[in-house]
Amino acid sequence: MPFNKHIHVISFDVPFPPDYGGVIDVFYKLKALHAAGIKIIMHCFEYGRPKSAELDKYCEEVYYYPRKTAKSFLFNTLPYIVLSRQSEELKSNLLKDDAPIFMEGLHSTFLLSSEEFDGRVKIVRTHNVEHEYYENLAKVERNIFKRYYFYNEAGKLKKYEAVLKNASAIAAISPNDARYYSGLFSSVNYIPAFHPFDEVSALPGKGDFAFYHGNLSVGENNEAALFLVNKVFENSKHKLVIAGSKTSADMLKAVRSTSSVNLLSDQSPDQIYELVRTAQCNILPTFQSTGIKLKLLAALFSGRHCIVNSPMVEGTGLEPLCKIADTAEEMKMSLDEVMSAIKFNDEELMKRKKYLSENFSNTLNAQKVLALLG
Repeated sequence: MPFNKHIHVISFDVPFPPDYGGVIDVFYKLKALHAAGIKIIMHCFEYGRPKSAELDKYCEEVYYYPRKTAKSFLFNTLPYIVLSRQSEELKSNLLKDDAPIFMEGLHSTFLLSSEEFDGRVKIVRTHNVEHEYYENLAKVERNIFKRYYFYNEAGKLKKYEAVLKNASAIAAISPNDARYYSGLFSSVNYIPAFHPFDEVSALPGKGDFAFYHGNLSVGENNEAALFLVNKVFENSKHKLVIAGSKTSADMLKAVRSTSSVNLLSDQSPDQIYELVRTAQCNILPTFQSTGIKLKLLAALFSGRHCIVNSPMVEGTGLEPLCKIADTAEEMKMSLDEVMSAIKFNDEELMKRKKYLSENFSNTLNAQKVLALLG
């Protein structure tokens, strides 16, 4: 029987436009649940991204709450990302009925342990193992104050994650995350990331450049891009295009001294997807292995060949579709292979269509969410 009740969804941010990893999963999950006939009451924490009429297309009601960013929260024992998303108004709105509550990220779980919600169905979508994610952010952060914040937040998140024992179920975004949480809690389910792609649209044929994209103000993206510029494409015969917002001074300096790299700033999502599609390969190293990278799904649904390192793909279920290269030398060899001769052909296209339709279908994954709601 189809699930026919209202559900509440609490989002850590306004999920439109879907222009970064976390909100991509939130927004396309909303669309898929709406298409499945679910009536959604949406609750968004707002801090810099404007209210969006687009959400009204998929939700019965949409509420917005200001994120509280008092510096005093930094000295609390609760994680800042959780404490800053507390709201009595949200609590009041949730208590108006007994509908299931779907919490996006550990960020949105401030009310999870409240006795007033005992007996309610409460699902938590984990987007990462958050304390590991923050530890890794700290490792690549050069600003000493930000680095201290990330390490401090990681410690708080490690202690706080015990709150998940109050969830009816956990919906983990990657197999790795599902394994981690299964070691701590019952009713852990792997539900792959939701994404913008209805079908594989990779172009057959051959392109003449490799492509990397990401928000370069994020330490892990900046580190990955610098690795490509300084270690893989220095003096390379192959061309690399990087599309990145908020480019660091280190990146600008590195690109200026490397003729084989072209840096494009502040591209729109449509422009980035066009570059993903027309590149001969998308090259996507990362040094942060938690969660799943939505840019990897974009590359596999829309692009041709895909070169990654192990942390980008390991435990995601996407290993069969990628060339895995872990050192600069291995990446250079893979680049020589795909850039010089290999056209992306119908056989590769059919393999990818079959695998992604079976494992990363928004429609099928929406049904998995509904099964958790009762």
